[in-house]
Amino acid sequence: MLNSFSRIAVIIPAFNEEQAIADVVHQIQQVAIREHLQLTVVVVNDCSRDNTASIIDALPCVSLHLPVNLGIGGAVQTGFRYAFRKGYDYAVQVDGDGQHPAEAIPALLKAIEQQEADVLIGSRFIAKTGFQSSFMRRVGIRFFSHLNYLLTGIRVADSTSGFRMLNRKALAVVDDYYPDEYPEPEAIILYAFNNLKVAEHPVEMLERQGGVSSINSLNSFYYMFKVSIAILFTYIRIRRKK
Repeated sequence: MLNSFSRIAVIIPAFNEEQAIADVVHQIQQVAIREHLQLTVVVVNDCSRDNTASIIDALPCVSLHLPVNLGIGGAVQTGFRYAFRKGYDYAVQVDGDGQHPAEAIPALLKAIEQQEADVLIGSRFIAKTGFQSSFMRRVGIRFFSHLNYLLTGIRVADSTSGFRMLNRKALAVVDDYYPDEYPEPEAIILYAFNNLKVAEHPVEMLERQGGVSSINSLNSFYYMFKVSIAILFTYIRIRRKK
């Protein structure tokens, strides 16, 4: 049975998501009503150049408008800081392009409590159903998974998944610092060095409902190289600090 007393902030980083953001917010609100959950949708507008700002201002959500473009990491940390400092029990990150099904949020809440995890990652590669991404993206994700395991001993199959839930212990960590450029795989290093329990739960992802991905087959290898360097620098930075 779900803990309907938990306060959950749903963090949606948004950059030029005018095509899908309204549907994403409405679907989350419908899940909250149906499951009797205390969900607050928090959309972080990262200086979008389209109509995202005006759209979210008219939606039933908290709209945070960044004065400068911080990128995905800065936008997500803004949402996490809001959740932590407003006293939420959990924060769940959801993409603004419609890939993450709102219907899976109750299952993530149940799983993070049952597994007593600090961070729960929604993974498309456990049940292997739904949208599995392109072949080159899967190659890169598998490589990052091995690299993270080599550095931390934590094996995460879907290390680039942005569909993840954090409890207050984890929120206290990311309130202080969160990787800015490629936060999903880099954050696993952060969680490991702060002794946070990371777990995964199967989720059936959807295809992007709007917008355009910045990663394509032509720059996949360059992306893998940059993310690998970022992971290694994050590892060195946090290890020296500890």
